[in-house]
Parts: sequence; C-alpha cells; structure tokens
Amino acid sequence: MSEAFTHDVVVVGGGGHVGLPLAIGLADRGSKVAIYDINAATVDVINSGVMPFTEPGAEPKLKASLANGQLIASADPAIVGQAAHVIVVIGTPVDEHLNPDPNAIPAALADTATYFRDGQILILRSTLFPGVTALVERMVADLGLDMDVAFCPERIAEHKAMEELFSLPQIVSSRTDRGRERAAKLFSTLTDEIVHLSPEEAELAKLFTNTWRYIKFAAANQFYMMANERGLDYEVIREGLSRNYPRAKDIPGAGFAAGPCLFKDTMQLAAFSDNKFGLGHSAMLVNEGLPLYVVSQLEKRYDLSQMTVGILGMAFKGGSDDIRSSLSYKLRRVLKFKAKAVLCTDPHVTEETDPTLIPLADVIAKSDILIIATPHSEYRGLVIEKPVADVWNLLGNGVVV
Repeated sequence: MSEAFTHDVVVVGGGGHVGLPLAIGLADRGSKVAIYDINAATVDVINSGVMPFTEPGAEPKLKASLANGQLIASADPAIVGQAAHVIVVIGTPVDEHLNPDPNAIPAALADTATYFRDGQILILRSTLFPGVTALVERMVADLGLDMDVAFCPERIAEHKAMEELFSLPQIVSSRTDRGRERAAKLFSTLTDEIVHLSPEEAELAKLFTNTWRYIKFAAANQFYMMANERGLDYEVIREGLSRNYPRAKDIPGAGFAAGPCLFKDTMQLAAFSDNKFGLGHSAMLVNEGLPLYVVSQLEKRYDLSQMTVGILGMAFKGGSDDIRSSLSYKLRRVLKFKAKAVLCTDPHVTEETDPTLIPLADVIAKSDILIIATPHSEYRGLVIEKPVADVWNLLGNGVVV
C-alpha cells in the first residue's frame, strides 16, 4: 500500500450481497479494507460484527477482521479517497421496460468521483452493459486524474462466497498494462488463477455466463411442462436419462429461475444484440411464465376461488433470505386474483423484510392447497395430507396435482 493511502481497498456499495463478502475475503487475506455504503443502518450492523444477510461462513471472518483492524465500514464518502483500490459493486440497472441504462453507473459515481485521487485504480465489479467500462474510462479521463480503470466481474453464487472467492478463477480486464497488473495482483491474494480478457470481452463473458444458466433453466422448465401435461414426473425422467451418462449430467431440475441477476442480464444481452436475441426472450417467457403455468394447472382440477392456497418459500433460492426478484411474489400476485386467500411462509425471510409471512405450521393447517415455491431444505420430506404442487420435487412427486 502506498504511503499516500490509509487503506488498500475501499468497496463502494460494500454493504450488499456482492460487496460485503468481497470486502471480508480481501480483509481475511491481508488487505486493509474499508466499506463505503450510503445506508448508515447497514454500516452500523456491519461494524457490530453482524452480517445483514445470510452468507455461510462470513460472520466469523467479519468479526475477526473487525477485531484485528483489517476492516471498517463507513457511511462517509470521504473514505473513498483513502484507498489505493476503489472497487465499485454497482451494476447496470434495467428500467421497467427491461432496457439497460448504460449511463447509470457513471451517474452513480458522480458524487463518489469527488474523492478520486491520482494513483488509485477504479475496479468495476458488478455486471456491466457492454461499453460501460469505456464510459467510465472517459469519465475518469475527463476528471484529469492519473487513475487506472479495470473490470473484474464477480463470479460467485450467493451463499457460496466464502468458498468460491478463494477457489474460482478471477477474470481481470483493463485497457492498460498497469491497470491489468494492479488488478491481477490484488485478486491474486484471493485466488491462484487469473484470466486476462479485454474489457469488452469481460463484459460479454459475465453476461454470457448468467444468460447461459438462464437458458438452461428455461429448457428444464419447458421439459417439465411437457412431461407434466402428460401426467409424468420430469424429475424421474431427468434422473433416468442422466444416470451415468456424461452428456446429460448438466440438465438441471425444474423450478423458479429467479433472483437479481439471471433475468436482468439476459435482457441486457437481448438489448445488446439489437433485439434479435430470440433465444433469450423465449427463455424469459418460459421462466417468468412458470408461476402462471402452475396456477393454471391447479385451476384445471380445483375451484381456487373457493380455496386458500399456501405458498412455501418466498426467497428466490433455497437456503436464502434474499427475496430480490423472487418469482414467489409473482406467484402470490397471480393467486391473489385467482384464489379465495393466499398465505405465505419462509423460514429464512425475516418479519422486517416481509411482515405478511406466517409460520409454516399455520400455513399448512389453514390452506386447502400448498405450493412449494422455494426449495428450502426445511420442506424436504414434509408429510402433508393435502394437495401439493411441488415443481422442485422435494416430496418425491413433481407432478402438479
């Protein structure tokens, strides 16, 4: 670390699911790290040694890094000027029409840029619409600063950060040799393998990765619908065709494909391809349409207008407390129009996040039909003497009854 800086790294927006695990990982590997987040309440929680969300294995490392002075969180933007490496975890947003806003990140950095200094490197971390790295480079150039810009996309899965930060290869990109070398040196403290790409290649690599997963989930969900409409269990078919057969081992199970990245990034790639990305749009129709499909299948057998439906699981993935872009809420909206009443529960989502949730036992007791929307392990093996729509096949019967 240069004597001109008091910290090795500052993570801008570091109180969230991407920034906080990264900050903890870097501090754990010896960097002196500051977290800057505009949410003062989140900053206070972090500085108390408590994770503001679920991330297995992170809290002990957080407490240790706070105790040894390797990590601090602040709501004061001036701390941005005190670190040699400025890592920004703001991603490109999409609007209500699913169009990405390439200028959102340069605009979001405008206030923070007041504290940028010569000798720093600005590292963009979250998903970027292709060309945004170049926009940020021009913004930095207009400031007249001797400051490198890099794009080093995060590649971790939520709830696996404390494992994957240290095991997965890290993509590093920068327009300059110095920027590439500085970013690679920093991330080499986390992982042994660095993959060098150009900024534009790295931007597409990140989008391709998430879109590929989204398309695979759409294929599985389409297969599920085909099997279900014939009264067949897709999971039985999948297990049979993939058993000891390497060319089918990556076929995923069916289920709600949601969360803050996959759908959004697929739509960003569609916008980048001049709206000719029919495969991506088809995947969106399948995945986003699965909640309505489940309800329509139930309507064929039951008068939902006279029934209470219980939804088990509101987080977007199993074992998570994260409800961002969860299709469980889309399912709830559909059912509120179709059913007599809708009850919801989740063992991980707190009352502060969603005060409408009630205990699992109450949902089971008061509902006429149940839908397992999130594959939490707590639901596996439940004995329920009522109809259950179990897309995830947690109970061993993946046919929508």
